[in-house]
Amino acid sequence: MTHLQGAWPALMTPHAPDGQPNLTALRSLVRHLLTKEIGGFYVNGTTGEGVFMSVADRELVLETVLDEAAGRVPVVSHVGAMATGDTFRLARQAAACGAAGFASIIPPLYNSSAAVEAYYRQLAAAAPDLPFFMYVINASVPILPLVEALLDIPNLAGGKYTGPDMFEFRRVLDAGAGRDAWSLSSGMDEMCVAAVLAGSVGNIGSTLNFMPGAYARMRSLVVEGRTKEAMQLQLRANRVTAIMIDHGFGGALYTVMKHLGIDAGRPRLPNLEQNAADAATMLRTLQQAGLDDLAAM
Repeated sequence: MTHLQGAWPALMTPHAPDGQPNLTALRSLVRHLLTKEIGGFYVNGTTGEGVFMSVADRELVLETVLDEAAGRVPVVSHVGAMATGDTFRLARQAAACGAAGFASIIPPLYNSSAAVEAYYRQLAAAAPDLPFFMYVINASVPILPLVEALLDIPNLAGGKYTGPDMFEFRRVLDAGAGRDAWSLSSGMDEMCVAAVLAGSVGNIGSTLNFMPGAYARMRSLVVEGRTKEAMQLQLRANRVTAIMIDHGFGGALYTVMKHLGIDAGRPRLPNLEQNAADAATMLRTLQQAGLDDLAAM
């Protein structure tokens, strides 16, 4: 089974002026990232704005990434959607077109553990031969009991945990100990070093679209026992992330990518595009914080 190992970009989706996926820019982004030390691609997730896209567009994005990656790294498809029928369709498509796994957020607006468990069981069964990963972000139900209840699902292979609580992270990781395949990846870029120390085999995140090498280096430094150096690099990357958050991360990511040579268009609503003045101010601050050096790693 697939392990979410290494540094994985939570791949952004470039958009054409008409709002459709810009497949030419998407291929350019994938080719660029393949020159870096990445572990795989996580497609159509929160960063990829999948929940704001049509099913047909999401299918096209996944197929394009798989074609461009050409088996060089694994590709995992995020299939979560408001309409559960769309979610199951996307899971079956992931299996049919050769994705290495599929994942889904906990459905929003629901705070019943029994309901979320039933949802995950039916979703995992939609593609029973493909590794399934939970995507834990802003969870509306207690996570550890949910994971423990789902451990009898044959194709449950772990998850993506987006949050700062490394105690809970480790408890979820330990819950699956002894399974043939079980891995937990950190989805909070700002906690990469802490997550490695807590047992994460990989990290999946937004800022890995433009500085994946920095996170690959952090991971290597921790493994080598050079934790102080890893933390220094983490703080440098966190400074860049904090600046982008201050300027509205959704739009800021598109600005940064254009600065680095990938014109991804504009984000989808409700993410807002930066105005020119704010973008220029942010880029000056980012360059002072070492953006270009981190992106070059």
